[in-house]
Amino acid sequence: MGLMQREKLRIHIFLSILSFLLFFVSSVVAEGYFADIDISVDTSGFVTISGTTNHQDILVESTESYISKNQGFWLLNITKNEVFSEYIYTITFPKGTSINYIKSSGTFRIGGNEEHLIVDGFGENSNLSVTVQYQIDKKHDESMLNTLNVNFGLISLISILIFLFILVYFKYPDENKSPDRYDDDMLKGLNQRQKDIMNILINNNVPLTQSEIQKEIGIPKASVSRNIQRLELKGLIEKEQTGMSNLIRLKEK
Repeated sequence: MGLMQREKLRIHIFLSILSFLLFFVSSVVAEGYFADIDISVDTSGFVTISGTTNHQDILVESTESYISKNQGFWLLNITKNEVFSEYIYTITFPKGTSINYIKSSGTFRIGGNEEHLIVDGFGENSNLSVTVQYQIDKKHDESMLNTLNVNFGLISLISILIFLFILVYFKYPDENKSPDRYDDDMLKGLNQRQKDIMNILINNNVPLTQSEIQKEIGIPKASVSRNIQRLELKGLIEKEQTGMSNLIRLKEK
């Protein structure tokens, strides 16, 4: 093999290797990043991006970094300068949104339903960039504000009613107590006739004579007198001499 032939062979091998490297590099570059993401925009200018991507700086939850506002106009700007082999996005705007202009590095389509305005977009072998200027209908904002005001008013009214109930209940505890509560506390350890006498005094809430107690309870006078004495010894009632009669009342603690 002559010198010229060997030189041609070297050049051919070099060009083959160079072609392979260029093909490999172009394949890697073409692969690039990919993204299949959902972009949700709320009425306060917060953005949440979720989905699948190998880009480290796209997915985010509830951020204001992609949106700015000038008077009544909002501007959404999501731009990633790296090359994406493929990207797909869906932007969901709140109810009452209208778009003034939209610019995207790929193809996009505007749609939606009764609740949201939706923009779908996709692109290949380019950077990911989408800019949308939009505004939200003031009537929709006012409707939401009115709903919030109504809910706040109802919550305030319920809170006031609860406060008044607690105030009345604790201000007049004796009027709200039931005989069952006395059964648990004051009437513990008493026989049935003594409990009956105590309940009569509790329910009437005024001093009574022994005769009045006897008429209500319907037992002999001696039995009433005996049980009144035992209740007096237990410190639950007290007597007050009034003329020829004794007034029986609950003893204050």
